[in-house]
Amino acid sequence: MLRKKVLAGALSFGVALAVPWWSITTETTPAPASSAAGAAASDHEGTTHDDSPSADAAAPGGEEAHDWQAMDREMAKRDKSFPAKTEGKGAQPLEPKVLADGTKQFTLTAKSVKWEVEPGKVVDAMSYNGAVPGPTLHVDVGDKVEVVLKNELRESTVIHWHGIPIENAMDGVANITQDPVPPGKSFTYKIKAERASVGWYHSHHNGTEQVTNGLWGAFLIGDMPLPDKTKIAQEIPIELQDAGAIGLTLNGKSFPATEPVRVRKGDSVLIHYFNAGTMAHPMHLHGLDQLVVAKDGFPLDSPYKADTVLVAPGERYSVLVKADRPGKWAFHCHIFPHSEGKTGMFGMFTEMIVS
Repeated sequence: MLRKKVLAGALSFGVALAVPWWSITTETTPAPASSAAGAAASDHEGTTHDDSPSADAAAPGGEEAHDWQAMDREMAKRDKSFPAKTEGKGAQPLEPKVLADGTKQFTLTAKSVKWEVEPGKVVDAMSYNGAVPGPTLHVDVGDKVEVVLKNELRESTVIHWHGIPIENAMDGVANITQDPVPPGKSFTYKIKAERASVGWYHSHHNGTEQVTNGLWGAFLIGDMPLPDKTKIAQEIPIELQDAGAIGLTLNGKSFPATEPVRVRKGDSVLIHYFNAGTMAHPMHLHGLDQLVVAKDGFPLDSPYKADTVLVAPGERYSVLVKADRPGKWAFHCHIFPHSEGKTGMFGMFTEMIVS
């Protein structure tokens, strides 16, 4: 009897070895259909295919229907509030003081300020002369220029002249070309406007915080030569930011507080994009062509048309727009998380209004 049991056990063991372990299956309880539907729906959050007129109707799989009507109302309320009023306006022209020898002198005071980015959203910003971006400086080729930096911040700062030909000692990089300017002190930058330029100025001391919190502005020298000697009705800076206290903004404001570009039909407008932020932004204008005429202030031998212009950090692009189609044209960064969401437009969005 014992021998038979031993032989039976050996035979069973041999059969077990002959059957691959991966072919053995275990019985499981299938997931309920409603759970599978829920998982699929979670992959498309925020979408709906329910075309029925009732927002309260049940969605497939027993889920609560998406209230698209409420979303539409919320979006319309925000979108139609444009252009919303806020305190403060950046990128405004600053008139120089003309000294006895003809030098054009500007004063830029770096100081902290409460800045209203959009209605009700007030941030602790750094500013030049109380505005974000700082004032726009515009001089002629050949001018002697002085810029007096007064530091009323709680930390040191400097000013770098980005894209402007300059003597090394005036380049404005802390601990490289000059000592930082401490709180309560001032420093005078002396610049010879050698050539036509589309430049900008910004802090180069703790730049990660100081620039994204507001310390930058535009600096134009001379006039941009344009194809066919086009006469322009307006010259407009559009200064891009995406980080720090200021965040996703055009000229220091977020939609619906961004300023529309208002143009008369038939006029030509010269727009200078300045990217003071930390990432590239594809600037897209609906309905109207952008003729790219210069890169970083250097006129192009062969201007080209585009509907979307990609502007990387530090870059400037100059575009000529002929306002030949009346209407309200959307004008925005085409990275949608920078300009449009389920509550409506926001951030880097404005309109070009041709009338």
